Amino acid sequence: MSRLFLAPMEGLADYVLRDVLTSAGAFDGCVSEFVRITGSLLPTRVYEREAPEILHASVTASGTPMVIQLLGSDPDWMARNAAHAATLSPYGIDLNFGCPAKVVNQHGGGAMLLANPELLNRIVSAVRAAVPASVAVTAKMRLGVSDTSRAIECAQALADGGAASLVVHARTRDDRYRPPAHWEWIARIDEAVAVPVIANGEVWSVADWQRCRAVSGCADVMIGRGAVSDPFLAQRIRGLMDPCPSADEWQQVLRSIVGYLIKLRARGTLSHEHGRVKKWLSYLQRTWPQAAELHAAIRRVQDTDEILSVVGEALAAAGTSAPSRQDISGDQHSELNQADPAESISV
Repeated sequence: MSRLFLAPMEGLADYVLRDVLTSAGAFDGCVSEFVRITGSLLPTRVYEREAPEILHASVTASGTPMVIQLLGSDPDWMARNAAHAATLSPYGIDLNFGCPAKVVNQHGGGAMLLANPELLNRIVSAVRAAVPASVAVTAKMRLGVSDTSRAIECAQALADGGAASLVVHARTRDDRYRPPAHWEWIARIDEAVAVPVIANGEVWSVADWQRCRAVSGCADVMIGRGAVSDPFLAQRIRGLMDPCPSADEWQQVLRSIVGYLIKLRARGTLSHEHGRVKKWLSYLQRTWPQAAELHAAIRRVQDTDEILSVVGEALAAAGTSAPSRQDISGDQHSELNQADPAESISV
């Protein structure tokens, strides 16, 4: 049976959205947003803030295992911080060698490290030596910085350094997120290393997932933006829902948006709630045209209650009601049980 993983997405797939997207239990695992490592030992509270799943046996509310991802370029500090992170009982430590963001790359981190396979090897080796054998160390990479000339060399450096598996995003740093994803390169990397390889990049539908597996030769796939654009994609891949999105599903999406907003409020990120839901709607537009209308309706709105009211009206127009507080927060995670009563939602 092939495995499905939810990708780490900096600035988007935070703890709350991870909870929403994994709620159906169709994912085999997920990865936190990266924790940036520089020249200090980060305290536990940083991990509790970025990956609060560690307070609940390192699983989401649905029981999906969570791996902590670290990003940095200094082998010693990466090792020290990984050793501390390992004491928090994550399902594993993942190392980010794929982030294409300029703010990360200008400091030599993320995908820029793919220009230096020797340093990749030193980082993974140092982390592997510092982390107990019971904690898996994995890595996520792209195909290179500006070209693919060192893709296989980088993958081998990571595997030789002790990475238990590799996620390969099938683009270079310079490609950023422009299609296509070069899945054929994942197949070449898979042939060149002895560790499992997980395919990643440009999987937006069940058909894409099937083609990705066929071209890459990998059974396991990690999906990111595709899952944000279609929160039911993992269920479709599992055969639990129709493979093609339908207009009728929009009601379920609206209910998920309500739950997402209330959980954001429970986490205490009031200043960012409106921006997060607008960003999610910008992805949902790819699957449901109704998302564009809703996005336009709240584009200038910054008050969470007002956004909830607009979403409630959309639910009423769709012939359903907003979910109750128990529907949203009936899980084992205490942070989410602090949500305001659902009576605050205007329907």
